[in-house]
Amino acid sequence: MAVFTPVSDGQARAFLNAYDLGPFQSLHPIAEGVENTNYRLETDGAVHVLTLFEARTDAASLPFCLGLTDHLAGGGFPAPRPVRDRTGQWIGTLNGRPAAVIEWLPGAWLRNPSTAEIEAAGGMLARLHLEARDFAVSRANPVGPVVWRGLADRCATAATGEDRETLNGVEAALVALGDPWTDDLPRGPIHADYFPDNVLFNGGAVSGVIDFYFGCTDLWAYDLAIALSAWGFDGAGTPVPGAVAAFRRGYEAVRPLTRAEAEALPGLGEAAALRFTLTRLHDRIFHDPTKLVTPKDPGAFFRRAAWWRARASLQPAIL
Repeated sequence: MAVFTPVSDGQARAFLNAYDLGPFQSLHPIAEGVENTNYRLETDGAVHVLTLFEARTDAASLPFCLGLTDHLAGGGFPAPRPVRDRTGQWIGTLNGRPAAVIEWLPGAWLRNPSTAEIEAAGGMLARLHLEARDFAVSRANPVGPVVWRGLADRCATAATGEDRETLNGVEAALVALGDPWTDDLPRGPIHADYFPDNVLFNGGAVSGVIDFYFGCTDLWAYDLAIALSAWGFDGAGTPVPGAVAAFRRGYEAVRPLTRAEAEALPGLGEAAALRFTLTRLHDRIFHDPTKLVTPKDPGAFFRRAAWWRARASLQPAIL
């Protein structure tokens, strides 16, 4: 359960005194996510998400993340709008944590999406990129290549057994990969965590894209590579037949890739796989057993890196 900071009904009521949301009704923990504390907040006639941002979320980044979702929602994109308090602020403080009230969007994420649903998710990511182009605020990637070195060094201080083997493999892969980021690729605001559990469906259509807290300004093709790595494989890291092609088909129906992007995609895909291997490895090695969150298997993403590396060896790359 993704609840790191408990909130009582009384504390929620006191926090809501700063908002015009009507009388408090109930508060229920949301058993999803691994980064922040989330509650389903019900007031008289409305439902919202109450989010407390934990230490891993940089409070200084919240104006970008919440501003991006507000900007997208204002243009009709299905992103959740943050709610302003009576002073016009999105961010308050609750139990020593930055906190915000976010719009509740209809729908649910799909554990076994169909090919058509995967294609629809791809189209929505392309729409996100296009509709966020004129968002004026920027943010450096909080988990970009510069950060990977620090994560690997910290893991090296405590990794043993299987984790040590995975770390050694990641280190070798990073050296072989080099730097797939180039200046000739289109960039702009990206989601950077476009996994199935952050995309809601209702009636067969995408009804919401949530959890923009890794959002930043980076290559659109890198965001696509992350998404392909997330949607194209099962929980063990085995490719799902047709899934990668379906997601990319949906994406390119809205925004075709440039030739340079298509050529860079396998390298960026391997980079995405290594990024999530490292963060999951770090989370498992330094897991706090008092937190009610089960660390995810880093090996499942490390296996994706080999798949992307094999695609890069084909001329042209075949996904």
